[in-house]
Amino acid sequence: MNTVTKWVSAMRLRTLPLSISGIIIASCLAEYNGVFDIKIFIFAILTTLSYQVLSNLANDYGDGVKGTDNDERVGPTRALQSGAITKEEMFNAIRINILICIAFTVGLIYFSFKAKHFLLALLFFVIAGVAIKSAIKYTIGDSAYGYKGKGDVYVFVFFGIISVIGCYVLYAKQIDHVAILPALTIGLLSTAVLNLNNMRDIVSDKNANKITFAVKLGADKAKKYHYFLIFSAIILSVLFGVLYFTSPYNLIYFVAYIPLFFHLKKVQKTVIPKDFDPELKKLALTTVLLAILLGVGHLITI
Repeated sequence: MNTVTKWVSAMRLRTLPLSISGIIIASCLAEYNGVFDIKIFIFAILTTLSYQVLSNLANDYGDGVKGTDNDERVGPTRALQSGAITKEEMFNAIRINILICIAFTVGLIYFSFKAKHFLLALLFFVIAGVAIKSAIKYTIGDSAYGYKGKGDVYVFVFFGIISVIGCYVLYAKQIDHVAILPALTIGLLSTAVLNLNNMRDIVSDKNANKITFAVKLGADKAKKYHYFLIFSAIILSVLFGVLYFTSPYNLIYFVAYIPLFFHLKKVQKTVIPKDFDPELKKLALTTVLLAILLGVGHLITI
């Protein structure tokens, strides 16, 4: 494996589209309300992607050091696990990526607020600091929250609330009720992706003492929790379509419910944890599809 290939693999590119789902919706809402700015959009995308890559590298390092990534693990082989990247190389990559995150964050906040809205700018610097720390602390350290069943809460907050509502505030400089239901929807679906990942790894995680929320619940209850997350997301997104209806085209995102229902049927029938793995990509891409269609549909008023 050459140098470029091993680092691309470590960055786990298949996780990146999901991370920008909230940015897509927030940007469409901003365009509808006349506050969209292409510079903010570009830096919001770059910043979000850099945070996701940081999280992926940190997770690889944390799980690798703790021995969680071992031969029992069902998912794709990680970089440290395979020996393609050493601990020292990964640690240095994490440090470099933190600097990249900071650089993109400064650019994003500058283009969003410039010399105005000092308190909002300060608030977003604090949020950025918490986001960077959270990306690292998911699996790294003795107090890693991913090992204590708290990952679901962090994913819901950062992929849903912060991603949609936070990004909208970057454009509009204020919170708007129109962003609340989409934020909850994307947060729930993103949490469902994490839960599916944890259901896949439930046996190896339990043996490695990685107590995810799925491990806490057990296999049967984790499935029920999964149904709750997805059905709640569907209900809230339908409610958004009803409350903000201006045209039948607004509801084109209903198309995304079709793969969601097929996914739920597959999860219901799945008994062997490793069989959840193919569903991860499907659920993540369906979430992105819903985000695009919901956002674009909201812009169509005739």
